[in-house]
Amino acid sequence: MKTSVWMKGIVAKAALLASVAIVGVTINQAPARAEVGQITIAKQYGLLFLPLVIMEQNHLMEKHAAKAGIPNLVVKWQRMTGGNVMNEALLSGNLDFASGGVPPFLILWSKTQGNLNVKGVAAMDSLPIYLNTRDPSVKTIKDITDKNRIAMPAAGISIQAIMLQMAASKEWGPDQARRLDKNGVTLAHPEAMSQLLSNMGSIDHHFASPPYNFLELTKPGIHKVLDSYDVLGPATCEVVWTTTKFHKENPKIYKAFLDAFQESIDFINANKQQAAEIYVKSTDNKESLKSTLEIINHPHTEYTTTPKNMMKYAAFMKQVGLINKTPAGWKDLFFPEVHALPGS
Repeated sequence: MKTSVWMKGIVAKAALLASVAIVGVTINQAPARAEVGQITIAKQYGLLFLPLVIMEQNHLMEKHAAKAGIPNLVVKWQRMTGGNVMNEALLSGNLDFASGGVPPFLILWSKTQGNLNVKGVAAMDSLPIYLNTRDPSVKTIKDITDKNRIAMPAAGISIQAIMLQMAASKEWGPDQARRLDKNGVTLAHPEAMSQLLSNMGSIDHHFASPPYNFLELTKPGIHKVLDSYDVLGPATCEVVWTTTKFHKENPKIYKAFLDAFQESIDFINANKQQAAEIYVKSTDNKESLKSTLEIINHPHTEYTTTPKNMMKYAAFMKQVGLINKTPAGWKDLFFPEVHALPGS
C-alpha cells in the first residue's frame, strides 16, 4: 500500500515537471508582440517641414516599412499649428511622431523624464526665421511697445518665442528675457501673414518661418526687425520626437521612419529643383516655385538630421525656467540611432 502511494507521488511529480517544461517551451516559443499596424505623423506649415512633405508625397514611410517586413502599414498625416498641440496629441496617444521647434520638444523631454521618456528621433533643418513688421516706427526690438502684437505658432514656447526671449536677454539682461512675452499671439503662419499684410486687426508683427517671412518682405511697407541667425547662429530649428515606449515596442517601424526620413533629407539636398516642385504642388500651387527654390538655396538653409546647438537652447530654457533640468549633452536628448552624428 505504501509502495503504491509512493509510486503515485513520483508519477504526480513527473507529470508536474513535464507540465512546467511544456509551459516553458510555449512561453519561449510565443511570437513576439506585433508592432502597430497604423501610425500617425504630424507636420506643420512651411518649408521647415519640407522633409516630411517629401516623405508623405513620395510614400517613403510605406516603402521602408515594406522593406522591414510590414507591407500594409497605414500611415496617417496630420497638420498641426504648433509644437504645444503636438505634445498634447503625443501624450494622449493620438500621435506617434511629433515634429516642431526645439523648445516645445525640450519642454516635453524635461517633463517626461522618468515616465514616458520622450526623446528626439533626429534633427530636421536649420532655416532663417525673421521677425517682420508693418510698423514703420519699429526698427529693433527696443522699439516694440505694449500696443504691438507679435504672431507666432505658439506664444511663450515656440522656437520664435524662445528666440525673442534670447534677443531680449541680450538687449536688456537675463532678468528681462521674457519682457516681450506679453506681446505674443498664437496664430498659424498662413493666418498671421494674412493679417499682417491686410493692415487690419491687431497683428502688426509676425515672427515667421520660410516661406512666409520671405513672402512678406516682398510686400510694400513690410520690413525685418530680427533675424534668427543673428540670435543663435547656425542652429537646429525643427526636430522629430516620440516616446521611449513607441521606440521600444516598434523597432522595425521606428527604423523604417528614420530610414525614410534620411532618404527624404538626401533627396532634398540632391534634387533641390524637384523638391521645390513637390512642395509647391503640395500647397496646390499657391506658392511660387521660383521663391521656394531661392529659399531652399539660401546660404542659411540646411536640411540635416544632425542636431546643432541643442545645448544652447537647453541652457537658456533652464535659465528662464522653461525646463527643470539641463541635459548632460545633446545625446541625452536623442535616441541612440543618431548618436554617431557630429551633433552639439
